[in-house]
Amino acid sequence: MAKASTIESIRNEMSSHPIKEGELTKRIEEQTSKIPSVGFLGFAMGSIVISAGLALFADRKPLANFVGLWAPTFLLLGIYNKIVKLEGSDRFSHT
Repeated sequence: MAKASTIESIRNEMSSHPIKEGELTKRIEEQTSKIPSVGFLGFAMGSIVISAGLALFADRKPLANFVGLWAPTFLLLGIYNKIVKLEGSDRFSHT
C-alpha cells in the first residue's frame, strides 16, 4: 500500500507543477514536423548505401563505418518526429 500512495503522491506533485517545453524546442519541432517521415527513412537508406559504397569500392572502411552509423540516428530522429506529430511534444500545451 505504501508503494501505491508514493506513486499517487508523485503523480499529484507532477500535475501540480507542469513542466512545459521551451520556445526553442517548439520552434525546432515546428520546422522538423514539416519533413515527411519518408525523408528520415531515405536518409537512413542513403547512409547505408553510401557506407557500403565506401567500404566496397573506395576501400575506406573507417569512413564507411562512420557513415553507416548515421542510419540508426536518422531512424531514431524519424521515430521522434512521428511521435511529436501524433502526440505533440508537451502534454500541457494542448490545454
